[in-house]
Amino acid sequence: MQERRGGRVRVAVLFGGQSSEHDVSLRSAQTVIGALNPDRYEVVPIGITREGRWLAGGDPFAVLTVNSPLFALGDGAAPEPVVNTPVESAVPAVFAGGFDVVFPVLHGPMGEDGTVQGLLELTGVPYVGAGVLGSALSMDKAMAKTVLAQEGLPQAPWRLITRKEWERDPDACTEWAGQILGFPCFVKPANMGSSVGVIKAHDASEFPTAVREAGRHDRRIIIEKAIDARELEIAVLGNDEPIASIVGEVVPGNEFYDYDAKYVDDNSELLVPAPIDGNTMAEIQEMAVAAFRALDLAGMARIDFFMDRNTDQIFINEVNTIPGFTAISMYPRLWQGTGMALEELVDRLIGLALERSLQRRRTV
Repeated sequence: MQERRGGRVRVAVLFGGQSSEHDVSLRSAQTVIGALNPDRYEVVPIGITREGRWLAGGDPFAVLTVNSPLFALGDGAAPEPVVNTPVESAVPAVFAGGFDVVFPVLHGPMGEDGTVQGLLELTGVPYVGAGVLGSALSMDKAMAKTVLAQEGLPQAPWRLITRKEWERDPDACTEWAGQILGFPCFVKPANMGSSVGVIKAHDASEFPTAVREAGRHDRRIIIEKAIDARELEIAVLGNDEPIASIVGEVVPGNEFYDYDAKYVDDNSELLVPAPIDGNTMAEIQEMAVAAFRALDLAGMARIDFFMDRNTDQIFINEVNTIPGFTAISMYPRLWQGTGMALEELVDRLIGLALERSLQRRRTV
């Protein structure tokens, strides 16, 4: 890894953001910042409010967590003041600060979808994770599914509808979903993560509520056939030569691994490694690497799979380019189970960001 002459690598950690996953981002950033060795890295936290204003200087983390439901209330002391500026003013000033690398810990739209990645490309500062194309493709579930289908990767049957199509004729959409996919089915916003806005519609009577909830988060809505399946997850790390971790299994405490099961209820079980045979493990690892390459990803990704309980068939479900980094998140846990400690993991991610930046500079 390249280090500043006579000093540490200066890392800007971006967190918060405007998506519904704002609070999850705060918890992930807490983990990432805690894992960056202060002997090697000078960490500069940069928060982004729900309204899109950038917070620098002082303690932006304390400011953003004051009213977060995922953090315990503090002692009542006022957070240290920060510079609160709109993005058009903040970005030039912030990135004139001489950062060696940026570590985005921004989940969901306006952070994981290529928007921030495009901004970082313009600054020329190396950054952790996928680029504009890979981020945008993976964030949009419909586009990701389309690309992965071209690679021959098996998926549960699915269809896409728009919010306008639903509003124009909800009865026809409900009838269509029942005839084409059947019930139960999952209804989810095409661009969102952490299971935000995802509802399982058990029958036609539940379908309208599910679509309206998904439509609150995106104008594009995925309808996906529900499979009686085990939920398996795997972590991928690398650039042009990615490697896959061991496979883990999520045993949801709720009916499925929804937002509450992930971050609130603390009633799900994470099995690392998953109780599967070696051939199945190898098959999922191969599929995960193929998906990573097909979507032109870099740095990191967590890829989720289903395993049909009746046939043992494997289906790829979703790809997450900035996976959760909370204390209970699967991405770091999978690498820990593979033999890579959290501190080594973030170190390698920063190294991959610097490596990818050097490769980009070779392109004239």
